[in-house]
Amino acid sequence: MATKTLPAFEKASYLIARPERLLTPALLVYAEAVRQNIQTTLGLLDGKAGRLRPHIKTAKLAWVVRELVSQGVYAFKCATTLELLVAASNGARDVLVAYPVAGPAAQRVCAIAASFPSVAVSALVDTQEMVAAWAGTGIGLFIDVNPGMDRTGIGQERTEDIVELAKAIRRAKIPFRGLHYYDGHLSALGLDERTHVAHRGYDQLLKIVAGLEAAGVPVESVVTAGTPALPCSLSYTGFGSAKFHHQVSPGTFVFNDMSSLSQLPREWGFRPGALVFSRVVSRPRPNIVTCDAGHKTVSADAGVPNCLVIGREDLVPLKPSEEHLPIAVPEGSQAPALGELLYLLPRHICPTVNNFDHALIVEQGKVTRLDRVAARGRENPLILSVRQSAG
Repeated sequence: MATKTLPAFEKASYLIARPERLLTPALLVYAEAVRQNIQTTLGLLDGKAGRLRPHIKTAKLAWVVRELVSQGVYAFKCATTLELLVAASNGARDVLVAYPVAGPAAQRVCAIAASFPSVAVSALVDTQEMVAAWAGTGIGLFIDVNPGMDRTGIGQERTEDIVELAKAIRRAKIPFRGLHYYDGHLSALGLDERTHVAHRGYDQLLKIVAGLEAAGVPVESVVTAGTPALPCSLSYTGFGSAKFHHQVSPGTFVFNDMSSLSQLPREWGFRPGALVFSRVVSRPRPNIVTCDAGHKTVSADAGVPNCLVIGREDLVPLKPSEEHLPIAVPEGSQAPALGELLYLLPRHICPTVNNFDHALIVEQGKVTRLDRVAARGRENPLILSVRQSAG
């Protein structure tokens, strides 16, 4: 990814007081930027907080869930039972487990839902075989529609099969909540082409809705768009005139990263809300320095360079190892000194956050609190057995 596609970030606005006292690497979460990013997103939705169903896989912090709730956002998406538990524990009223759930995981979803009876919990299905597990549980179901990403879901061209699946859900006396449509595979396209392809998919999505309604199956909600497809969903006029309740489900927007900030319109004004704080620990060559932010700190799943050095965009992060991140210093540039502190903007923030047990919440340039990354990782795989034995 070329860094020239990113806006310039003023390093001074990300500096923290007394940085020398902190262990590195550390995750810094900037409260003012997070709040601004939430407010910006709500502004794009004309203040209609009910249209936003953010995916908490990015933030994973209870603090961020509470911030969203405080601004009127009550519906969320998640991928793990731990994320479901964190959302339900911190003010969510409607949570969609947007991941295929099978076996004991379905039992755990039901157990969490039973512990929070005021929270509407839903799951995804894409075959009739998956329906039976949810009968009599009170869990609602969305049909997962595959827009061409070929990761999960039932193909968007298979309207008849989608209608039959919805009928099977209703026959099982399970609440049919609507359709889930994640078009994350469009992220590699430029905005114009991304919008064109996304809108073509949304046209097909409306045909599916029409097919369901013609079969006597009303559609309550349609959920689209992670962060890259957010502009596409917002510009699609068909959603505005639809009978169903349309929601968008970005996750990255709360923190942003190199990818999202290059994909979203710059004029929207999104800011980095989370950075990785790192120290230079070695200088193996005159033109290379190494900091303590390997891929167990800053995820490299989205490729190299895996981050941008705020305020030193001339530096070029190289391929990381587990605990080391070598950085190339171009000819003519001054190399950072040993012990110098670096503020890194990850290329992919979601798995980066998952690398940390704690986040430092920064307000007005000061670390004001430590927050546990509550939804990091996964629950104890024996949790059902332990509880059954205890019972």
